[in-house]
Formats: sequence, C-alpha cells, structure tokens
Amino acid sequence: MASETVSVLIAGGGPVGLALAVELGLRGVDCVLLEKRDGVISVPKMSQVSSRNMESCRRWGIAEDIKNAAWSADFPMDFLYVTNLTGHEIARLKVPSYAERGEIKTTPEGARHCPQTYFDPILSKRAAGIEAVSLRYNCRLDGFTQNEDGVTAQITDTESGANRTISAQYLVGCDGPDGVVRKALGIQLGGEGVIANSTNIFFKSPGLAALHDKGWARFYRPIDENGCWGELIPIDGDELWRLTIFHEDEIPENPDVYLKRMAGAEFDYEIQSILPWERRDYVADSYRLGRVFIAGDAAHQCSPTGGYGMHTGLVEAVNLGWKLWASLAGCGGPGLLDSYQTECRALALYIVANATIAFEEITGLPGLAGVDTDAAVRSFNTYLQESSDNSVSAVAERVKSYFSYWNSPICLRSDADDPEPDPTLLSPSTVPGSPAPHAWLAPGKSTLDLFQGQFTLFNFGADAGPLLAAAALRDVPMQLIAPDDADIAGLYERKLVLVRPDAFVAWRGDECPADAGAVIDQVRGA
Repeated sequence: MASETVSVLIAGGGPVGLALAVELGLRGVDCVLLEKRDGVISVPKMSQVSSRNMESCRRWGIAEDIKNAAWSADFPMDFLYVTNLTGHEIARLKVPSYAERGEIKTTPEGARHCPQTYFDPILSKRAAGIEAVSLRYNCRLDGFTQNEDGVTAQITDTESGANRTISAQYLVGCDGPDGVVRKALGIQLGGEGVIANSTNIFFKSPGLAALHDKGWARFYRPIDENGCWGELIPIDGDELWRLTIFHEDEIPENPDVYLKRMAGAEFDYEIQSILPWERRDYVADSYRLGRVFIAGDAAHQCSPTGGYGMHTGLVEAVNLGWKLWASLAGCGGPGLLDSYQTECRALALYIVANATIAFEEITGLPGLAGVDTDAAVRSFNTYLQESSDNSVSAVAERVKSYFSYWNSPICLRSDADDPEPDPTLLSPSTVPGSPAPHAWLAPGKSTLDLFQGQFTLFNFGADAGPLLAAAALRDVPMQLIAPDDADIAGLYERKLVLVRPDAFVAWRGDECPADAGAVIDQVRGA
C-alpha cells in the first residue's frame, strides 16, 4: 500500500477545509486536502461572505475576485415582504447597495454576495496555486489512528479504487456534520437539535424578474395569513433563484405549487434541484482529541439565518491555521492548540443560539388576514420596523465583525477590562481578545494588511525593546510598526498593542511589562 507524509491532513474540501489549506499553505505549512467528491458545486448553500471573512479573503488575495463574481456593486440589497411577487408589497426594508454603501469606516472590506457556486471555485483555485498545498478530489478518508507522535490515515481514491496511507502531524476534520472525523473521535453534539425541516428549490427562470413590479431585492419574503413561510434569493442577479420553504420536511410531491404560491402567477422555470434539509442547532462537546481537530459544520451546525454558518467556520480555519503553524514551527507552546477549542467553541455556542433566535424571529412574523387594507399594511410595517431595530438579525453583522475572545487563555486582559462583554454592543477596540481595528495607513493599505504571518507590535511612543527581545529569544516572529498618526494612536488606545497573526489583540499597555518574557510566553501558549 502506497504511503506519504505531510504536516497537516485536512478532511473535507468545502469552504472551511479550503480556507484552512490556504491559511496553512501561505505560511509554508505543507498540507493535503481530501475531498470525496469531485469539487463541483452545483447547488449554492450559502450566499454571502461576511465582512470578517472578506478581510481574510483580502489577505489571501481573492477579495476582488469575490466582489466581481456575481452581483454588480449597484445591485439592490433591500429586504422585501410581499403577499407574493405579483401581489401586494407589504413592507420594504431599505439597505444600501455596495456602491451606495461606499467605504466603511471600520473595515477595508464589507460583506459581499458570493454564492457558494462562485466562492468555492475561487478559494479552490487560490489553494491550488500554493506550492505547499495538495488538493485531492475524489479521495475518501476511510479511517485513522493516532498516537503521541502523529496521525496515520487510510485513504481511498474513489476513481481508481487505489488505497494508500498518509502520515501527518495533525488531522483536521472539515468534513461536515456527518463526516468521518468527529464520529471516529466519539465527540458528541449538544444543543437544541433539529429546529425545523426545510426545503430548497433551486431553479432557473430568466423571466421571473420581469413578472412583477417590485424590482430587484436581496431577499423576497412571502407573507400570508399564517405568517412568513419562505424566502426567495436571486443567486446570480439574472436567472438563477433559490426558494427556501421554512417548514417542509420532504421533497414536495408538486413543487410547482410552491413556486406559483411564491410568484402569485404562472411563469416559466426549470428546476435545477430540490433539497430537503434539517435546520440544526448543534455544537460539539469538544473541538479536539489529541492531534485531531474538527472545524466548520463538523463542529457546529446552525440555521443559515443571519449568515452565521460559513462565517464561523472560516473564523475557525483562521484561528486554527496560525496555531498549527506556530506549533509546527516550534514557537508555539503546549497550550496554544488547546486555546483553539476554548476560543472557538465559545464563539460557536453564542452564534448557534443567535441563529436559532433569528430564524424564530422571521417565522414568528404575524400573519396578514387583511393585507388588502391600508391599516393592515401600516400595522405590519410598524411591527416589522420596531422588531427589526432590536432583532438578532439586525445585529448579526456587528456580532460577526467584533466578537471578542473574551475567555482566551492566551490573551492578557487587565482588571479594568470587561470580563465578558455583550457582543451586540461591541465596537472597534484593542481590549485583548478583540479583532485589531482597521485604519488606513496609506491609500489602499489598511492596518489589517500588516498581519501576514507573524505577531505585530504597534508602538505609539513607548520603549518596545524588552518585548522584541523576549520574542526573539523564543524565536517568535514579530514585526514592529510605529505609525506616526494621532488618529490611529487614538484608535489603538494604548502606546503598545500586540496583535496575533490572526489579527486579534493579544496584549496592550502604555509601557513594556516588568516581565516581558512572561507576556510572550502566555500569548504563544507556553
């Protein structure tokens, strides 16, 4: 049986596995990614890349590809509530298009519409172009064993039937909710379980947009006397659409009934697929056992409401990626990899719970028995506006952008810092555990562009020597940045701010600590 050796083996070639491969490859870590399918995405399960994920894509060099993949910058982003497309417009929540939105003060990259049919190929192409990365499609992980020295995996090429073994220092399971890795580890799932059985109807209809007078929108949500029963998304802004039925636990005997119910009239279409799926609320009890880790849907599953799913998986890939690199490079301590579970599982618990609440908010919208009366429409609009201003959905992007690793064992908070901040109230900050704030250093160059594979120490007028010396003594790569900018100094709040390779603040102070070595040891997990 053929065999080979690699530093990191990744099981699963979806967006999380591909992101981890890119993250590792760009740091020079050799890795093999296994995907049992051919890698072709025919049905998009996600449609938007969050601002936080776009910042990662910017660092990976693919942000512009994502921006140009599907919708134009001036495509309408409204949320439209209707009886059906050709019926009454009940309410419209105005959202600026990407062009109208313009530059965002707190990030160099805002969220972007990029369905999985576009996103995965962009990420796959980037990974394939990195010398340290080997993508193996049509290769199945059959099982693995591990000991204190590494992992040995059994692999089958599903096209040739050939078997082989791969020895790796670490294995990461990004192979989804029913994948091999989590089950083999015996890790259980906690949470509410299945909160709804839904169905996606993916179809092509070049004439649907011209069927009605509502114009384009990001979401069309049909409301009847029982409330909101589904949502329609224009996938490519032209002819591809996805209708999600919130409560439908099997393939409809006559899907045409739902399409006519959504449109309010007959129209021409070609169904591409019908996919029943479970809307879940799960978080794994553990993210690691020995040298094996899980990430993405293998570690947590949530309702896609609010766009939390892939967002959280990519955050995990970035978090784990630098920690694997540091551990392999010898500058990471024994506690560094343990911090992956501590930080990311807390994030997942919060995200999954909020995704469930967001779904319940939409399906809990009141029905409209008298929609043809002005009073009924005004009443619904008032309810929608009041609930939207305070809803979980309304704060989703804030949570995704500013969530803090408040419980991190490798970030040093002071006694004055909030021990457990409210994620819905967070804003740009350098409190340790927070994402480092964005500011423009020069036209087109953000502070976030500095974080390319090392620790970064911002110095706004203090003696940084002891920290730099302590890092050098421990072979921790660290760059010193001293922006001569009062606005950036004010934004960063302290004279010295130490940022991790994943762009999260590890420590801050107005002078070097008395024991600089102890600070460096803690932030590197030693």
